Amino acid sequence: MAETGARWVFHCDCNSFYASVELLDRPELKDVPAAVCGDPAHRRGIILAKNEPAKRCGVQTAETVYSALRKCPGLQLLAPHHGLYRRFSRQINAIYETYTDRVEPFGIDESWLDMTGTWHLFGQSPAQVADAIRARVKAETGLTLSVGVSFNKVFAKIGSDYKKPDATTLIGPENWKQIIWPLPVGALLYAGASAQRALAGLGVRTIGQLAGTPDGELRAVLGRLGPQLGRYARGLDDEPVRPAGQHPPVKSVGNGMTFARDLVSWQDIRTGVGALADQVATRLRAQGLYCTAVQVQLKDTALRAVSRQAQLGRATHLAAEIAAACLSLVRKHWDGRPLRMVTVTALSLTEDPLEQMSLFSAPAAGRDKREQLERSLDDIRRRFGRHAIAPAGVLNNDIGLDTLGLEKRQDAQDNECREEDDKW
Repeated sequence: MAETGARWVFHCDCNSFYASVELLDRPELKDVPAAVCGDPAHRRGIILAKNEPAKRCGVQTAETVYSALRKCPGLQLLAPHHGLYRRFSRQINAIYETYTDRVEPFGIDESWLDMTGTWHLFGQSPAQVADAIRARVKAETGLTLSVGVSFNKVFAKIGSDYKKPDATTLIGPENWKQIIWPLPVGALLYAGASAQRALAGLGVRTIGQLAGTPDGELRAVLGRLGPQLGRYARGLDDEPVRPAGQHPPVKSVGNGMTFARDLVSWQDIRTGVGALADQVATRLRAQGLYCTAVQVQLKDTALRAVSRQAQLGRATHLAAEIAAACLSLVRKHWDGRPLRMVTVTALSLTEDPLEQMSLFSAPAAGRDKREQLERSLDDIRRRFGRHAIAPAGVLNNDIGLDTLGLEKRQDAQDNECREEDDKW
């Protein structure tokens, strides 16, 4: 029996979530390779999720439908239903909340549960309670979970990935080094491809090697992320699980879009970036936020990506100013290759619109009028729909802006999450 006073954190991860939800109404596809994918007609033919038979065929999340069909010619393609996924996500998290009041979602299909003070109410051991939660979710929704049980959030997440599908993995104070240290560093939270490459330069490829590397060396190649990963590797993560319903501050707001055709001219780029900036600015205003930096990511037809950031001279939530800053970055870094996708992100968010002005500078002319104009647009869209009014360049375009709002959209709540950038 586990010690009652020890800390116990669960990480619950729904197995092949999108695909599993879709297959609830398609039981005949249970043993057939199937995948949920975007719409190839709008050039969003990317695999979003796959079931176990598809996984055994080598189909991978985020690869193109074309590539997946070459591996698995009989692959059944399913359209996504995001509203349905959100409904199941809410139902599953409501089940978690009957076991503890500390339930922190991590995306739509994953959640941490702090079971320290409550596990003993539901079973003889934390692992037994995790098994009971898995059984209940399966009985009430038809979906399966993999659950990691450990003494911190990072190791609990590793545990949920360790054994799939429909399994419980216990990583306790007695066995964590034997399980965790032989794993590749990429198994750690936030150790993305760029971090892995930097650590490989130090000869660090396993979590155990990372644990033995001095913080100074880690900081030299990864900045502040380095010592943080070192702490994770040594089992020193002490981040709390947030109470249900409590969300961390939003750190960034972004929209990205794969266009109906490649952007090949500066006018194409101005139209696309302007529309994305308009969406980002609208959401900033809705949340009472301003940004003090922007990021733009460009992805070409070979799926090579470059991402650049810039600080702004003043805090803003105006589409015109966000677009101008992003277009300035694009002008500096676009090499003329046709662009398949662009993402605009507002960074360094604040609720304070005040700025430090130079004694020799003055506010931009017409800024108050621009603020009134964009807020008027917000009112019209709230009353009549998001397509009720748009800039002239957006109307009758052929790059797919009529689907804007169904594109990649992110309000990032963890400022340690990092995009992986490859230089052209």
